[in-house]
Amino acid sequence: MLYDVTHRTTYTYESDVSISHHVAHLRPRALRWQELQSFALEIMPEPNTLAERTDFHETPTTFFTIEKPHAELVVTARSRVRVAAPVLPRQSPAWETVRAACAGDVLSEATATGEFRFDSRHIVRSAAFADYAAASFPAGQPLLDGLRDLTSRIFRDFKFDKRATTVATPLLDFFQNRRGVCQDFAHFGIACLRSLGLPARYVSGYLETIPPPGKKRLIGADASHAWLAAWCPGYGWIDADPTNNLLPGDRHITVAWGRDFSDVSPLRGVVVGGGEHELEVSVDVAPLAE
Repeated sequence: MLYDVTHRTTYTYESDVSISHHVAHLRPRALRWQELQSFALEIMPEPNTLAERTDFHETPTTFFTIEKPHAELVVTARSRVRVAAPVLPRQSPAWETVRAACAGDVLSEATATGEFRFDSRHIVRSAAFADYAAASFPAGQPLLDGLRDLTSRIFRDFKFDKRATTVATPLLDFFQNRRGVCQDFAHFGIACLRSLGLPARYVSGYLETIPPPGKKRLIGADASHAWLAAWCPGYGWIDADPTNNLLPGDRHITVAWGRDFSDVSPLRGVVVGGGEHELEVSVDVAPLAE
């Protein structure tokens, strides 16, 4: 599938900001199953400095500063991306084998998974999360089968509710209230896997949304999306989307990954002045005819 993605973020400040520094994760990654054909980043007002680099997880990152008074900041990312469905392994090892391999560093490829087995800013392992995950990972269960089952259970047991949580809501609150957004679903799935000793990472990007039958697709009505990925020795990372009960295919566009949301926030920064502000985000994922 070929997509044009437009992601616009607008900050409107109560008073002028005198100087601001920002980091953006908005450029989709180049992957075996994903080709980035074009990318452009428009920033208003025009930044005084702008630098491109890759972060610790090799995610493309843009750093920019604005050193002039401004009451509004508009950042627009435009991408054209071709996505194919990843080919999944026909077989996967038992989950205990994966845990032992990563914990003991038996496999050389497992050295890259260490940071994804431990606590991070938004994800803390717990016995409660391990107990929840245990139903999906009985003794000898192949990793891929367990991942599919865990994804389905989270989808069934939790309700998507935009008003239930914020970025600061503790994961335990989400677990107890059973309501939240895709970020919470991804964080919880990762917490379950890590609590069993399995490496798991947070993935951010976009998802093509399908309008209801008879309805037109609404331009700008899409949103950033989040899911998770689990490590499978001999294959690599396998993505899973518990918000939608599926393993991502050609409708998921990958932008960044890290330990949790704090590593991959689309846009964050530090400003001097400005007072209160209003934030508006518009995302459009438009499939293109080929």
